[in-house]
Amino acid sequence: MNRKRSAILICPGGAYAWTSPREAEPIAMRFAAHSFQCFVLDYSCSPSGAEYPVALAQAILALKTIRENSVAWHVDPNRIAICGFSAGGHLAANVSCDYNNAEALELIGGKTDEGKPNASVLCYPVITSGEHAHKDSIKNLLGSRFSPDMEEYVSLEKRVTENNPPTFLWHTFEDGCVPVQNSLLFASALREKNVPFELHIFPFGGHGLSLADKETNRDWGEHQLEEIRQWPELASAFLKNIFGE
Repeated sequence: MNRKRSAILICPGGAYAWTSPREAEPIAMRFAAHSFQCFVLDYSCSPSGAEYPVALAQAILALKTIRENSVAWHVDPNRIAICGFSAGGHLAANVSCDYNNAEALELIGGKTDEGKPNASVLCYPVITSGEHAHKDSIKNLLGSRFSPDMEEYVSLEKRVTENNPPTFLWHTFEDGCVPVQNSLLFASALREKNVPFELHIFPFGGHGLSLADKETNRDWGEHQLEEIRQWPELASAFLKNIFGE
């Protein structure tokens, strides 16, 4: 089949210490059912010695690679989204804010115009390094580069510009690990820059819900929440509307 499909690059969570399999292949399978070509980025984390901006550079390179292979992989190069969970949400938001970051681009061979996502999907994302931060994620991200200035630099509600892509966000009110204020701060920054977004705050549920079903939460019955299982359909509808499908 020669049809060109929209694509999604998926960035699992894991506090920049690992990448969670619960937020990888199961997510790809769900979005594939909505006719998206799906890719999972197993980005480098702190145990391997990676620190900012290594993961950012890898995500930019992954988007560039998808575009470079768009014909062979049946992808529309103008309809590529990035999707991230928790710390992977920070990575997805970081790419969305700073896809032309000079330091990251240097790691992958110089300037490229092919590393910008056309949309982003942020699932209970780590955003801020301020009052409502998930401190371990920020510390793992920065590693030996941790300093007040760098901590401020990776607080992404302060990095949003009018060039950010349209963004879908969801979070839970009860999230006790990455507080809901992370999504609220990012949504507020998007609105200030007049960037279209859709935000869903579900009243119940903890952190790391993934698909909120038995497949991704086999050992956590409290994370199997029917209301939250609708988020991939909501995100797919948002993306198809943005992409004009």
